[in-house]
Amino acid sequence: MDDKNLMENILLLEKGVCDLYMHGTIESSTANVHQAFNTALSDSLNMQDTIYSKMSAKGWYPAEEVEQNKLTSVKMKFGSQN
Repeated sequence: MDDKNLMENILLLEKGVCDLYMHGTIESSTANVHQAFNTALSDSLNMQDTIYSKMSAKGWYPAEEVEQNKLTSVKMKFGSQN
């Protein structure tokens, strides 16, 4: 397994962990449990951001800019549904 695949796998795992912590935060029954999950979620989101930044710097997670006319079209389409 090369470095890119390893980082992709780590990022996917971290995203899954964030999802679990988010649900734990939302559904916690006490303030202490809520705070514990919320802290873990924050730490995991920071780790996810670090992993993404390292992948992006190496060109392993390319992002595309969206044309303004496409953004405007989507805004108009979904903005009229209010």
